[in-house]
Amino acid sequence: MADQKIHWYPGHMAKTKRLIKEKYDLIDIVYEVLDARIPYSSKMNDLDDLIKNKPRIIIMNKKDLADINITNKWVKYYEDKGYRVILTNLKDDKSINEIVNLTKELTQFIQDKRSSKGLNNKTIRALVIGIPNVGKSTFINRMAGKNVANIGNNPGVTKEVTWLNTKYDISILDTPGILMPNLTDENVALNLASMSAIPRDILPVDKVAIYILNMLNDYYKDYLKNLYNIEELDNDNLDIMYDIIGHRIGAIVSGGNVDYKKVSNRILEDIKQEKIKGITFDRK
Repeated sequence: MADQKIHWYPGHMAKTKRLIKEKYDLIDIVYEVLDARIPYSSKMNDLDDLIKNKPRIIIMNKKDLADINITNKWVKYYEDKGYRVILTNLKDDKSINEIVNLTKELTQFIQDKRSSKGLNNKTIRALVIGIPNVGKSTFINRMAGKNVANIGNNPGVTKEVTWLNTKYDISILDTPGILMPNLTDENVALNLASMSAIPRDILPVDKVAIYILNMLNDYYKDYLKNLYNIEELDNDNLDIMYDIIGHRIGAIVSGGNVDYKKVSNRILEDIKQEKIKGITFDRK
């Protein structure tokens, strides 16, 4: 798949990039939301071209689902490159307070400039951007103190570019999740599929499921045993592995045969439904 290009670039994503360019001069700071389980794969590799020199905070979300030891290595990796990074679980207030405080720090020069001209402080205008299903809408709703953005555990829920008010003197420009137009890196594509950042029909579901099983086998074996009754994954006998899993989860069709498609979908669902957590698939 190294030479294969995966195309998933709905029209609203291309439109989002155009609108961001149009609104560039209105934006004071950028919140780039990543998935802490895939801190490399979920980062947009062309974002710098969009936001240029705007102050930026990387919000590495879903730390409660990630392997913190590995994810912290990615935090350091980005910090060493000069980024400001906050590792978050957006379900708690502490994370929101950290983001608000850092926002005030990074935009103080704007308020100082206004003060020198005898002007009052302004409401900071922030762009929220990231690939699908990293928690952008959850973040916006926490900032607003109410449900103002649609939430869904599937890519493509947010479709429009919208300014939204918050309770922190910060106005947020919500955007649909954006992916790079072509995915040419096999591990990146499989990581995105594993975390439901791209639709399930973009890659063969069995390929993604087997990738997940191999990641669990390499780094998180307890899940193989506890969820699927497998001690060690045998890639030379995947039909036997699938039979074991199928009987464990009850994926049996008439005649007592295992429904392999159901097994693959169940493996993806176990991550999506957070039965499998404490995992980071991008390795450092």
